[in-house]
Amino acid sequence: MWWGLVCAFFAACAYGVASVMQAIAAKATSGAEDRVDPRLLVRVLRQWKFVAGLALDVIGFVAQVAALRVLPLFVVQAALAGSLAVTAVAARTLGVRLGRREWTAVAVVCAGLALLGMSAESEGSASTGLGFRLVLIGAVVVLGTAGMFAGRAARRIRTPALGLIAGLCFGVVALSGRALTSLAPLDLLTDPATYTLGVAGALAMLFYATALQRGSVTTSTAMMVIGETVFPSLIGVLVLGDTTRPGFAAVAAAGFVLAVSAALALARFGEPAPIEPVSAQLG
Repeated sequence: MWWGLVCAFFAACAYGVASVMQAIAAKATSGAEDRVDPRLLVRVLRQWKFVAGLALDVIGFVAQVAALRVLPLFVVQAALAGSLAVTAVAARTLGVRLGRREWTAVAVVCAGLALLGMSAESEGSASTGLGFRLVLIGAVVVLGTAGMFAGRAARRIRTPALGLIAGLCFGVVALSGRALTSLAPLDLLTDPATYTLGVAGALAMLFYATALQRGSVTTSTAMMVIGETVFPSLIGVLVLGDTTRPGFAAVAAAGFVLAVSAALALARFGEPAPIEPVSAQLG
């Protein structure tokens, strides 16, 4: 099981660095102000920073799927929320200074993940059949529709709604990855979970990029963290049979709360502000 923990932490590192690069690209890209604009993804793909971040996302996702095959969802998703700690540290390269509060939150994230690692049991044995995959398809349709409506909502509602829906889409990505029974190319092509995974991932990126572009970084990222951790973790425990080591349920709960709460405290690093050009500083 130790290699699953290594994969989860590696995925968090890849996602954390990727978010720094992608967020800068998203903020520098123009888009429609009154709705979710799918063409935003096309425009940001013209920027090398976003493409490089996307490559890191792919690497991180492969590590995430590997982790999901041996670890409970609540461990993997909490680790991914911990990617904000990586983002916060990486943001220092852009001139962002971390205060005592931020460094404390980074330490608490690490402590929470350590507790989760100590308490984790191998993933539950509950199988996921066609019914579960149909539910995932339905969830993608509902979330996609909700995201489009949220993009037209009032500004004070739009940002948190888009952030939460993006997080729920990332949750569907995790559940779809958990549902995959085989990574053989032919099996992947014939498994509906492969397609829900891809569509949910694209929707998550679109809605999160839109939320970042238009509203508060802290609000967007905090709501995304809640959506991508709490929802799939509950499904893992209630439906997929995820468990902890005997006698470690309280330790796992404490670790999950610590990791997610500290990640929320680091939510502003969902998009670190780029440093000003040298010419602007001198002027």
